[in-house]
Amino acid sequence: MEILKIDKNQGLALFIQRVLVGFLLLFHGIANFTSGYAFIKSVFAGYGLPEFFAYGAFIGEIVAPLLIIAGYRTRLAALVLVFNILVATLLAHAGDIFALNQFGGWAVELQAFYLFGGLAVFFSGAGALAFSKNNYWD
Repeated sequence: MEILKIDKNQGLALFIQRVLVGFLLLFHGIANFTSGYAFIKSVFAGYGLPEFFAYGAFIGEIVAPLLIIAGYRTRLAALVLVFNILVATLLAHAGDIFALNQFGGWAVELQAFYLFGGLAVFFSGAGALAFSKNNYWD
């Protein structure tokens, strides 16, 4: 049936993926920004690390998602996002990696979504619907 035929649109699919990963992580970034990174500072302090490292979350949770959404230096921004999520998971959720939540789901499924979503954006690149498409990091 010709009416059920849907053409593949890889550019649109990559755009949706970029916007989804970037937009959802941006909410976390804004929440951390408005709190002055208090929770993140306390996590770093608990490990004996300098609290100013918490401001790296600004780059990983606000700047990188905005670049990913726009499609500008998308692969570089995705690497920053992945590094940010790895650090956050290892510092704040290490005890949950092999645990289930109260509903039977993986306790770090949200972190896994951002991690693997960021990796998918890194490996796929920005796609056709991006601000910049000609740079190695796009």
